[in-house]
Amino acid sequence: MTTFELELERDKAEKINEVAERGAALARELGYDAESVQTFLRHYFRHVDALDVAERSVDDLLGMVRSHYRLAENRPAARATIAIRTPSQSDDGWTCGGATVVQIVTDDRPFLVDSVTMEVLRQGWSIREVFHPQFLVDRDLSGALHGILTAEQAASGAPRRGSTDQPVNVVAESWMHLEITPPSGQGHPERLTDALEQGLREVLQLVGDAVEAWAKMQQRAGETVALLTYGELPAGRRAEAEVSAELLSWLTDSHFTFLGYREYRYQAADAEAGTPASYVAVPATGLGILRGDADEASTFHALPRDDHPLLLAITKDSYKSRVHRPSYLDYLGIRLFDTAGNVIGERRFLGLFASTAYSESVTRIPLLRQRAREVLRRSQYDESSHGGKAVMDVLETFPRDELFQSPIAELAPTIEKVAHLKERRQVRLFVRRDPYGRYLSCIVYLPRDRYTTAVRNKMQDILLSGLGGSSIDFTARVTESVLARLHFVVGMPRGTAAGEVDVRALERELTQATRSWDDEFAELLSDVRNPDLLAERVRGLPEGYKEDYTPRQGIMDLTAIIDLAGPEDMAMAMYRPDRADDDADLRFKIFRWSQTLSLSTIMPHLSLLGVDVVDERPYELVFGEHKRGFVYDFGVVVPGGRAAVEKRWDTAAREQFMDAFAASYSGRSEPDRFNSLVMGADLGWRQVALLRAIGRYLRQTGSTYSQTYVAQSLTANVEIARLLVELFETKFNPELELSRADRAEEVEDIRDKIKLALDSVASLDHDKIIRSYLGIIDAVIRTSFYQPGRDTVAFKLLPRKIADLPQPRPAYEIFVYSPRVEGVHLRFGAVARGGLRWSDRAEDFRTEVLGLVKAQMVKNTVIVPVGAKGGFYCKHLPDPSVDREAWFNEGKACYQLFIASLLDITDNIVDGEVVPPQHVIRYDSDDPYLVVAADKGTASFSDIANAISLEYGFWLGDAFASGGSAGYDHKGMGITARGAWVSVQRHFRELGIDPQTQDFTCVGIGDMSGDVFGNGMLRSEHTKLIAAFDHRHVLIDPNPDPVASFAERKRLSELGRSSWGDYDTSLISVGGGVFPRTLKSIGITPQMRKALGIAESVVELSPAELISACLRAPVDLLWNGGIGTYVKATAESHAQVGDKANDGLRVNGSEVRARAVGEGGNLGLTQLGRIEYALRGGRSGKGGRINTDFIDNSAGVDTSDHEVNIKILLTGEVNAGRLTMPDRDELLASMTDEVAELVLEHNYDQNLALANAVYQSASMAGVHEDWMERLVERGVLDRAIEFLPTSEEMAERRREHRGLTSPELCTLMSYTKIMLARDVLSSDLPDDPDLADRLVDYFPTPLRERYDDQIRGHRLSREIITTMLVNDFVNKAGNTTLYRLSSETGAGVADLIRANVAARTIFSAPELELELEGLDFQISAEVQTELRLEIRTLVERATRWLVNNRRRPIDISACVDFYAEPVADLAEVLPELLSGRDADAYSKALKGYLAKGVPEKLARRVATQPYLFAALTIVPTAAQMHVDADTVASVHFSLGQRLGLDRLLARIIELPRTDRWEIMARAALRDDLHAVQSDLTAEAMSIATSGSTKQRINLWEKETPGVPESIKTLRSICDGKPELAKTSVGLRVARGLLSRA
Repeated sequence: MTTFELELERDKAEKINEVAERGAALARELGYDAESVQTFLRHYFRHVDALDVAERSVDDLLGMVRSHYRLAENRPAARATIAIRTPSQSDDGWTCGGATVVQIVTDDRPFLVDSVTMEVLRQGWSIREVFHPQFLVDRDLSGALHGILTAEQAASGAPRRGSTDQPVNVVAESWMHLEITPPSGQGHPERLTDALEQGLREVLQLVGDAVEAWAKMQQRAGETVALLTYGELPAGRRAEAEVSAELLSWLTDSHFTFLGYREYRYQAADAEAGTPASYVAVPATGLGILRGDADEASTFHALPRDDHPLLLAITKDSYKSRVHRPSYLDYLGIRLFDTAGNVIGERRFLGLFASTAYSESVTRIPLLRQRAREVLRRSQYDESSHGGKAVMDVLETFPRDELFQSPIAELAPTIEKVAHLKERRQVRLFVRRDPYGRYLSCIVYLPRDRYTTAVRNKMQDILLSGLGGSSIDFTARVTESVLARLHFVVGMPRGTAAGEVDVRALERELTQATRSWDDEFAELLSDVRNPDLLAERVRGLPEGYKEDYTPRQGIMDLTAIIDLAGPEDMAMAMYRPDRADDDADLRFKIFRWSQTLSLSTIMPHLSLLGVDVVDERPYELVFGEHKRGFVYDFGVVVPGGRAAVEKRWDTAAREQFMDAFAASYSGRSEPDRFNSLVMGADLGWRQVALLRAIGRYLRQTGSTYSQTYVAQSLTANVEIARLLVELFETKFNPELELSRADRAEEVEDIRDKIKLALDSVASLDHDKIIRSYLGIIDAVIRTSFYQPGRDTVAFKLLPRKIADLPQPRPAYEIFVYSPRVEGVHLRFGAVARGGLRWSDRAEDFRTEVLGLVKAQMVKNTVIVPVGAKGGFYCKHLPDPSVDREAWFNEGKACYQLFIASLLDITDNIVDGEVVPPQHVIRYDSDDPYLVVAADKGTASFSDIANAISLEYGFWLGDAFASGGSAGYDHKGMGITARGAWVSVQRHFRELGIDPQTQDFTCVGIGDMSGDVFGNGMLRSEHTKLIAAFDHRHVLIDPNPDPVASFAERKRLSELGRSSWGDYDTSLISVGGGVFPRTLKSIGITPQMRKALGIAESVVELSPAELISACLRAPVDLLWNGGIGTYVKATAESHAQVGDKANDGLRVNGSEVRARAVGEGGNLGLTQLGRIEYALRGGRSGKGGRINTDFIDNSAGVDTSDHEVNIKILLTGEVNAGRLTMPDRDELLASMTDEVAELVLEHNYDQNLALANAVYQSASMAGVHEDWMERLVERGVLDRAIEFLPTSEEMAERRREHRGLTSPELCTLMSYTKIMLARDVLSSDLPDDPDLADRLVDYFPTPLRERYDDQIRGHRLSREIITTMLVNDFVNKAGNTTLYRLSSETGAGVADLIRANVAARTIFSAPELELELEGLDFQISAEVQTELRLEIRTLVERATRWLVNNRRRPIDISACVDFYAEPVADLAEVLPELLSGRDADAYSKALKGYLAKGVPEKLARRVATQPYLFAALTIVPTAAQMHVDADTVASVHFSLGQRLGLDRLLARIIELPRTDRWEIMARAALRDDLHAVQSDLTAEAMSIATSGSTKQRINLWEKETPGVPESIKTLRSICDGKPELAKTSVGLRVARGLLSRA
């Protein structure tokens, strides 16, 4: 026994001991004898193979035995108990690996195991395992089991049952346990098990009958021997009787298995009665399997055949034995004669010759010994001669059944002929006909080297066909002899006797069958190509292949392999089986060169194509040391069977199937349920791929149906599936030579057919899915499906045409599908930009991208393109933990496929003309602008995208993807962090902190290797970073040294791929440290508690808990530069956040105690989390300062946009040869700092705009509510999606004197810009020459100086101007100005912006704002905001006035030329022109500004703002009267003082403005009052054309009736609370003073 076997036996013993111990414990619980149970269990498994025990669990072994024992608990005497079932872990607590278990308990007898397993196999079951323990048991008369006995107990006299006096009844039993698997495709499992149980009971009964009658049958045999020896015999029968007696005596000596015995009376034929001769059973003589008194109708009788019948008839019965072994029963009939020699009866023994009868020498077997002597005598050879020895040698090896059964007259010549064959290479056939015509015995000799399975099969076919047989059995004998021997027994159909046989003709056919496969192959080479190569390659065919296939097939298969292009190539063949008995409907061959195929991988592909594999034959062909070919042959059955093959599987259909398989296996299509449409709907694999692609898009839109169910829906409605494909092809196939009108008409016809067919779709779900398909096809406007050589399919869609698509719905969408990658690109306009993300969300990457594009849409308001975003999902990534490089390379390859697919259906520009993509039918207008950028996972891919762009000849060249090696390095510039830091500075500015000069505390998310975090934490040397964390570590520095920690952070940043683990811990203050996040807990020091605001009772925290504490720390700044979402709203669940990795550490917005939040990274807080923080966060709990991520980190996209537009500008120069690419790249690099300045200016302006909006938030709440409603009405805004408060919530806030928070104002500002941009771009405003400077100012100075003309011809000039105008307008005028002014004036966007541009120039607003900007950290932020709003108010009033009083469209240049200089002059002298209350008010304002630190010059200018508005009427009045504006101004303001119009204006200003109507009324009153005052001034000037101001007013007063009364009335009106009615009356009173009133 080997060491391995010893170990197995040891393991077996250990496991059986464990089973025994478990069984004993269970026995003790149930009150049984534990020791007996252990003994029983060990005996049960004693003879079980050790390996089989090792593979099973203790529970399974114990369950098996428990089940068997329960079966044995009650067994009636002499009866077997049988149980058949398939145990399962869930139902039974044990299993046999899914096998069906047969358990039998019966009396111990011979032949049991053989007979039982024979029956199982006969019924088609397969046997996996057989256990056969034998037990001595104690049973009572009722069959109840009382115990298992040991051999010693059973042999100990008369043992008693337990403590009773009852004697033990010892029974020897066989317990059989079989594990079997059912036959495939044979019916219902219950019917199979019922039939098996019935068969087993029959077999056990037969075994019992045979064993019980064994002694009696032996006795009958002895009696028969005596009868033959001593009984009376007819004359001449004595010698025959002696031989028969000797044989029967020999057989009874364990050389024959007696199974049945019966005696018969012979009844001769009666010619007159017409009855044939027969044997009639003698009653009460049957034993064993013949124990009955009557024969079945089909029972065989060896009736006498001639006048001198043999005394002993030896033949085969017509039935196979069901006991011991499955051979035809041997029939021994000893005939009885009367004295006249007539047959009068028969003693019949049925059984099986023992093995000795076949292996013992013929010289030692009675009867055969005599026959051998007779054969030798007839041969006339001496026994010692060479011929005699040859005869004897043949006799010894001749089929033994033939020796027993053949008449000597047939046997002798056959033996002699066989002996004469010697070693000659020839085929000889010897045929013996059964005397009763039931079968033909055919013995074939053939050259040994020609004997193969294929040859034998051919011979069987020849013999069956030539002899008309119904069955055939064979045995083979192959020795070192030149000749091999086959013995065939050909059974004839029941009722049909074998006829005459043309032996020589059959022999010729058999000879042909033995011809060499190679011989036939060589003959066929004369008519094929490459005969020499085929002759060489045939040597590589294995013999197994030759046995299975004809030489003609071999030539075809080898030719297929030779024609393969290489290892990746694959050839196929599909054909009907050559053999009639083949179970397959079709055979499917695959040919490969060098590379094997995995059979387990192939099977699913075939199954999903709708066929089942019933057999498989793989062959390896070795052509040389390094040359191999492979043939894989599969037998497949198809739905509908061979009838379907005849009807549907023609050559074209088979080619379609093979193409589909090749595509599926090679990865060009996916192996899924859609593939059943190939044959189910007669679609090609690419047509199926089209339907699959639409199904994949349907999944991404949020459909709840699985892809399997979608495929089933199409499979259940194949006609509609075909129509959907036809609809798509008709709409998009460019090869269909159809006019646009004809194509549209045919498309509509097919749509009508689909809608009509839908009426007959029974399933509501199927109907919904098909309608979704129809809707998606309708929404597709371009596709790459018909472009040759593409590995992907791209659809360009109009999402707003697809029902039930999640909001928001972009303007355009491209969906890319392939088996390797899927992706989506969403655009909210024709000119759009956004990054492409490597997504890890297979099921909903579109949802991920949609969420990102919403943020991108609002972020892109600062740049020319609107929002866009893309994402792709790699479907077959290697495991990065095993091979990260392979993982990365696959992601990069998928990115390349995705990029190429986007470009496949995008228009190009060549020589200034738009060129559509080839093989694409377009249903939209020109659309050449496609720009992408980096995002998560694609930071290093920009050069890859640009390389593809250049390869495609795309007009944008390397401007296609920003951030490449020839672009602006965002990390190197630190631009994203710098932009976000502008927001931080603004927050701190509002808090009175200068982060560049004052120390401040900070908690950070990220590490120094990251772009945003690293660059952000290097923006100020005064940053006291007390805590930071990334996915690896937590850094805690409770009291950092700002200078030292800054230097260390800088060092880490310069390392490149650093982590907090690289931080020099010696620089960390007491109580801090760097802690890996893998730690179970972290001790909390007193210093940590103080710095992070942790409760005194806390002594340790897990890393996640510590990070949560960091997020809640009472610091000045929370800086997010990492990846993940760490802050949510209290009302939000972690699942809603969608960042499972950070669920354990995320905090609520109200818990964040930082005074301000800077969002350099995306999605660090949810929008609701920001709002909650802005309302209830911060150190005071009354709200912290925060914007949104898309505001804070917009500098990155702004930089990329500048890069793209600069490259577009310079592309023309490069193409014209006026600028080389190296020079262009150098120029780009030289402008880096100025581009950054331009970008950061946008960040600064947006933050100022937000500061203004927050300052006015409460007072403007009503206006904000109205504006949001207006945006909703226009379809621009969805308040719910953007988390903006409802109207009810806004009303509640207004009651609490609160308005929108800063994050909400960020969103509102972005949507304001989005709407304005749409309106401006669709107007003529971008074409106004007065605004061309906006285009030029967009670009850096070197470009303005060198390429002014080219800038003005920029392809995106209108978009750039629009972006500049909209951003400048909203940033300076505010979110609602346009809405309010348009409502008040009825003017459109273009007119209002023209007026605003003119007004800002006239009143020098840019210069004043620049002066204010220079006062950062010199005066308070609040004062700055007040000053900005004063300037803005004047500009807004001027805008309104210009729109209402100047001819539209306003000529900006003319307007500015007319007003600017006089207004500037007037502003200088205005303080001296004011008098009375105006002078007092001005003086008061001036002193207030000066007291707040405003420089005097600026303070004087801002203090005059309320009065400077009058210049809009003063200047034209002066011009009209040809006087100085100063003179008119003096009269204007003095007249106002005289009449008290300044008091009335003050009352109008004090009117409430809680909604737009009040605001409009207030503005109208102000404008009307100004107009009245202007007109009164003009009248006063016209009445008194000279004199001082006082003189002019006095003269006007004398000439104007009712002035004193009006003054009195106005004074009365201005007293008390301001009311709209009173101010309206006051205005009417003032107007009444006009002469024309």
